[in-house]
Amino acid sequence: MVKVRLATPVLQENNEVARENRERFRKHGIFVLNLMSSPGSGKTSTLERTIGHLAGRLRMGVIEGDIYTTKDAERIEAHGVPVVQINTAGSCHLDARMIRPALEDFDLDALDLLIVENVGNLVCPAEFDLGEDARAAVLSVTEGNDKPMKYPLVFRQSEAVLINKVDLLPYTDCDISQLEKDLKLINPELQLFRVSARLDEGFGPWIEWLQKKVQEKKRGEPQAG
Repeated sequence: MVKVRLATPVLQENNEVARENRERFRKHGIFVLNLMSSPGSGKTSTLERTIGHLAGRLRMGVIEGDIYTTKDAERIEAHGVPVVQINTAGSCHLDARMIRPALEDFDLDALDLLIVENVGNLVCPAEFDLGEDARAAVLSVTEGNDKPMKYPLVFRQSEAVLINKVDLLPYTDCDISQLEKDLKLINPELQLFRVSARLDEGFGPWIEWLQKKVQEKKRGEPQAG
């Protein structure tokens, strides 16, 4: 009971800031995606491929969340995309209060799409609204079949899941059909995309989905969140 009483004000404060962030994104017509995964899923590589496919189509920015180091931000910056690093110094997630000051480092009028690469964790990031329009998760076949059922919240709250490293399927025990069934059981509305970030394969439908979401936001159509 004590933990619940302590956590409630924290989440309430976060949600208030998230509403402020969301309104700011709405005014600028920016579609914001919260990208989540466990460590080692290939999330940053997937993001790099996404940036490559959207180059010249959408104006993008990235917020990189890590506990320590700027290594992922440096990888993204090499693609010519504006990026802001947030180091949580121990916290296992980003929250709306961390996002708010990071926005000051972007020219929001020059962005169509802002992707927040959250801290690698399948638990904590799902608890905190950042003000995003949608959430997506990266799940690699090398993680096995059990992750959706063990960590259902992140998949229940996502609109899309990129199943990464499908090129390694022959070398794993992953039953991808069962994995997809479990994901759909948790969230029947999930959009599932099989991709290989290493080989740059399968990204077409994912890119189309993102572009559609950005266009809907520009037209002022309602978004999740």
